[in-house]
Amino acid sequence: MNPPVKLADGELYAGLLLGKHGEPDQHIVLLPGEASDLDWDVATDWATATGGELPSLRELALLRANLPEQFKPDWYWSKEENSPSCGFGQLFIQGSQIHGLKGFPGRARAVRRVPLLECAA
Repeated sequence: MNPPVKLADGELYAGLLLGKHGEPDQHIVLLPGEASDLDWDVATDWATATGGELPSLRELALLRANLPEQFKPDWYWSKEENSPSCGFGQLFIQGSQIHGLKGFPGRARAVRRVPLLECAA
């Protein structure tokens, strides 16, 4: 079965993320490449430079469910912050989502989001 969005070389379709709190439903696409030993600020800049963004915690959970083989058993940053000095991330070795100091060296992957088009009535 073909993914419902057009993928560029190296991209992988992760699945559909339902919108919450008025946000639109979106298809999540994992971009190629990975970076390691980055603090949160550098990871955020790296993801932007790839043409994407760090995934949210919900997107990381979707990625862990649908594309676990694309991740090492390690800590990956999310785009979400807990405070000015802490950011959230996902431990792929056990599935925990916790916060850590933004200076902690973690891994990063980038995603892009494709809004689900509304069906014509």
